[in-house]
Amino acid sequence: MSTETRLVALDIDGTIVPNGSHEVCGETAAAVRDVIAAGHHVVLSTGRSLVGTVPIAQALGLSIGTIVCSNGAVTARLDPALPGGYEVTKSHTFAVGPAITTVRKSLLGAQIGVEEIGWGYWVTRLFGPDEVNGAQRITTADQLARSRTPRMILRAPAILDLVGDLRRLGVTATPAAGDWLDVTPGSVSKASALELVRQDLGVDRRFTVGVGDGLNDLPVFEWAAYAVAMGHASDVVTAAADHVTGSIDEQGLVPVLRALIATPVAVNTR
Repeated sequence: MSTETRLVALDIDGTIVPNGSHEVCGETAAAVRDVIAAGHHVVLSTGRSLVGTVPIAQALGLSIGTIVCSNGAVTARLDPALPGGYEVTKSHTFAVGPAITTVRKSLLGAQIGVEEIGWGYWVTRLFGPDEVNGAQRITTADQLARSRTPRMILRAPAILDLVGDLRRLGVTATPAAGDWLDVTPGSVSKASALELVRQDLGVDRRFTVGVGDGLNDLPVFEWAAYAVAMGHASDVVTAAADHVTGSIDEQGLVPVLRALIATPVAVNTR
């Protein structure tokens, strides 16, 4: 078994739990605990907001450590001695006005949500409880346009047509579904946040592992020395990985975690 300390970056939705779920299976939680007990660092790296990430961390037994939320725009330190069990250590925000103006020129009826760190979302229409985490409060698009946020969510049937226009504003626009875009500050990604975590922890880059299933995991796959895609991921995601495991329905994360304890990490030569 390798004696090197590893940083294991885990996506949540579609990797640890089914999309929108808050129920962590016991076998997954046990595998995470065993990886930590072996002396490695497990870092949740997700598009979820902070309030949606902390409960998953707690269910996994991650009471101490670091979590990366909002596609890398928010990083927090976990510690049960802190109020709420965490403190935000880094956050990046952007002014949402230009993006909202761009969207409303073409898709006046697009559904918009703007994240408020540690609370929930200000929205033009309510999202389903399994679609966003935390509280929701309805407001107008004009009010939202005056705000700054780490993450804005946009939903409309043709929203993907605006990816290029939004990116030209200097923000990161990542498709999360055929009718859904996540918008975050430019140059920020899960990978950029994870690299800072890696440096803080002093983990050798050769011993970084990333597991995920979405387009927002592609920067993680490029960053990690060893990238694992879930079996149900799209062809684009699986093609970018070094290994493809079972699907979320097959609890494909579990054998990946068990293998990390038993065998050395394969160093990617890309």
